Amino acid sequence: MKKQTTILAVIFVLISGITEAQYYGGGIYMQRGYRRPPRPMQRYQHYPRQRQKQQTYHPTVNLSFGYGYPNLDKNYFPSEFNGAVNAYEGNTFKQTGPVTGALDFQFSKYNSIGVMGTYGKVSVPYYDFNSNSNIASFNGDIKSWSVLFNMMTYFPSYETVSPYIRTAIGISTRNEDYTYPDGSKAVIGGNNLTDLAYQVSIGARFNMSPNAGFFLEAGYGRYIASGGLTFRF
Repeated sequence: MKKQTTILAVIFVLISGITEAQYYGGGIYMQRGYRRPPRPMQRYQHYPRQRQKQQTYHPTVNLSFGYGYPNLDKNYFPSEFNGAVNAYEGNTFKQTGPVTGALDFQFSKYNSIGVMGTYGKVSVPYYDFNSNSNIASFNGDIKSWSVLFNMMTYFPSYETVSPYIRTAIGISTRNEDYTYPDGSKAVIGGNNLTDLAYQVSIGARFNMSPNAGFFLEAGYGRYIASGGLTFRF
């Protein structure tokens, strides 16, 4: 009986040892306290990201025609005349334009340079100080032309709308003429007076098709507001 007990004890010890053994990659570590060896770090293969190809911009020539309002040339009229002619300026104005035209070369998606021209006409009546008549004594007329170097800056936009800033500077020539109803001279006016001309505006081009659309803008200089048609070639 004692012999059987000893054999059972030996078998129990062997089973306990095998149970506590740790296996790693087929190797057997019989001693307790061994830690599992660190797993090798997985190496991830990095593939270079493919950059999206940017669409190549094709330069265009932009042509636009517009009509501005109001014609600021009316500010050149004197409020009154004193001397050989005594008259004051009326409150009603007749004006045309300015009519505008611009030709620009858009060399990038966001910039273009070119030339802009304007033409405008404005008339105002003058009344005699010594008369209570509602009939004007004579009329004043100003006709003006301007040529400006035009720079356009476009903002990132949708396909149908292109916001922009217009900055233009150049020269303007105006002719002042004051005449009686019979056509004779009332006041000797200026002839081909030259001044600095400029225009600063913010607006948007609305593209109805890839090559045609219309524009609206507001600013100060040759006009306060303007709108018209634009074409792209």
